[in-house]
Amino acid sequence: MTKKIAFIIFAGFCISVGLYPLIYFLIDPTFGLLNSKSDLLLNDGLWNIAFYAHISLGGLGLLIGWAQFNKKLRKNNVNLHRNIGKVYLISVLISGFSGLYIAYFATGGMVSTLGFSILAIVWIYTTLRAFLEIKNQSVKKHQKYMIYSYAACFAAVTLRIWLPILTALLQNYITAYRIVSWLCWIPNMFVAFYIVKREKLNNAYIRTNA
Repeated sequence: MTKKIAFIIFAGFCISVGLYPLIYFLIDPTFGLLNSKSDLLLNDGLWNIAFYAHISLGGLGLLIGWAQFNKKLRKNNVNLHRNIGKVYLISVLISGFSGLYIAYFATGGMVSTLGFSILAIVWIYTTLRAFLEIKNQSVKKHQKYMIYSYAACFAAVTLRIWLPILTALLQNYITAYRIVSWLCWIPNMFVAFYIVKREKLNNAYIRTNA
C-alpha cells in the first residue's frame, strides 16, 4: 500500500509538471523564468526555438516516462511500452540538445551554465545507453539506464520544489538559481543509484533462493 501511494504521488508530480509548459502557450508567454531574461534574448529566434522545444518535449518526456516503470504495463502491453519508449527517446534527444544550447544563456552565469549543461549531457547519454542496451536485448542494463535517464528528467520537478524554497531562505533569486542548477539533479542521481543497487541485490537474492 505504501509503495502504491508513493507511486501515485510520484506520477502526480510527473503529470502536473509535465503539463506545466502549457502555461507558456495558453496563459502567459512571459511566465516564470522568462521574467529574468533580457529583451535581446527574448527576441532571439534561435533561442526561442530551443527554449520552446526544450520545455515542450521535456514536458512530454516527463508526462509519459513515469508509465514505463509500471510493471503491469510492461508485462501486459509490450507494444504500448515500446511506443512510449520511442516517443520518450525522441523527446529527450530534442529537449536535451535544446537544453544544452539554452544552458549557455542560463540565469546566474557560468555556475548555472555548467550545472544545466552537465545535466543535459547526463540525460542524453543515459537515454541513448538505455536505447542501445534494449537494442542488444540487455534488459537489465536497459532498465538501469532508464532509471538514471528519468532521474535526470525528474530534475524538472525537483527544480520547481527547490527554487521557491531556496529563494525564500536566501532572499536572492540568482544565488538560489545557481544552487538549484546542481541541486535539481545531483540528489536525483544518488536516489537512482540507490534504486539500481537495491534492484540488483533483490535480483541476486531471488536467484540465490530460487
